[in-house]
Amino acid sequence: MGDTGTDRRTVARSVAVAASVLLFGGTAGARAAAEAGSAAAAGRGLVLRLPAPTGPYPVGVTTLYLVDRARRDPWDAALPVRELMVTVLYPARTVRGRPRAPQMTASAAESFAGLVPFRVHPELPDAGVDWAATLTHARVGAPALPGRRPVVLYSPGGGDARTLGTVVAEELASRGRVVVAVDHPGDASEVEFPGTTAYRRDPLRPTVLRGDPRRTDPALFRTMIGTRVADLRFVLDRLAVLAAGGNPDAAGRALPEHLGRALDLRRVGVYGHSAGGTAAAQALHEDGRIAAAVDLECHLDHPPEAPGRPGEPFPVARCGVDRPLLLVNTDGFPDRRGLEASWSAVFARPGGRVVRRRLDDAAHGVFTDYAAMAPRMQAAGLMTRAERIRLVGAVDPARSVPAVRGLVCGFLDRHLTAAGRDARD
Repeated sequence: MGDTGTDRRTVARSVAVAASVLLFGGTAGARAAAEAGSAAAAGRGLVLRLPAPTGPYPVGVTTLYLVDRARRDPWDAALPVRELMVTVLYPARTVRGRPRAPQMTASAAESFAGLVPFRVHPELPDAGVDWAATLTHARVGAPALPGRRPVVLYSPGGGDARTLGTVVAEELASRGRVVVAVDHPGDASEVEFPGTTAYRRDPLRPTVLRGDPRRTDPALFRTMIGTRVADLRFVLDRLAVLAAGGNPDAAGRALPEHLGRALDLRRVGVYGHSAGGTAAAQALHEDGRIAAAVDLECHLDHPPEAPGRPGEPFPVARCGVDRPLLLVNTDGFPDRRGLEASWSAVFARPGGRVVRRRLDDAAHGVFTDYAAMAPRMQAAGLMTRAERIRLVGAVDPARSVPAVRGLVCGFLDRHLTAAGRDARD
């Protein structure tokens, strides 16, 4: 029985290696293959699994490398452009013969595991998890299902990578939406690009964050949110190129068949977690192309400049919104008082387009893949019950995963369908 378990882990890693090569290609793909081979030989570490999506469609996946030449990178003065990596998940016509994509490539997993001293989530174990072995349910490069479909952008939490929002993103795609998960390099824990450039010598870019900037550096938090909003708007610009039949990938990599034809940019939503939730709400305020937004537990004001003073509201809270905005929080959020104060501002504005929901027995990380992963790590003895509760709460993933999926998918489905009717009228 022991040999069988090892063989299964080896097969999983082999599939992840093949998918890494297809997703990233070139130098990054070759390096991922070599490193994953070493991990397979070691044969150690808990292999975490993600819950399967429940929608009727199989899911395809690809990545896009996007370069905004009109902006310098705000985190690294040596970078004259703003580079982004995004993952596109979409309903697939067929997934036959297509490998499952890894949640993280081997290089990204190695970088992620090495961030323990600076990690935003100190509850995670220092060792014992094979982060490179987790497979998603999306199939690399599968042809897109014909037909224009709503587009949903995702912005992850501060210090998190887009890969940690796979559970909700796959659910949306399996229900017939095109999901574009956006990494914010410099902020994200790690971002792997398809190769090097004259101004960036490593395909892998780690985070510059050393803790939560909302608590430690108000100016840095301001930069983070402003950058994220600009990133989201730029991604929408490049998706317009894709929908028009062009290839926005800055490396000119091949796209899955019919992907551009799957985008209906008259129906665009955005959701985000933590800092990504603030960015999603503010992007709704700034960009009329966005029909609805979901803020998964983050403030709508800047951090106070001094203790005891209120923070300056973001424009979305100061001015209100004329399109639907969902605010979701947990009963385990540490700064409930500050969150309530910032959210009350947007509720005070006329229009009635803002609604809110709460998850009980839950904590801030419940909106991410950790909702499913943390109980497994606790069961394996890699995380204490107290650490699990601080990260995701005591709620069972059999309840929390469907609840988060249902809130995000239900809200966006309802309002993007309405946006489509308005566009036709």
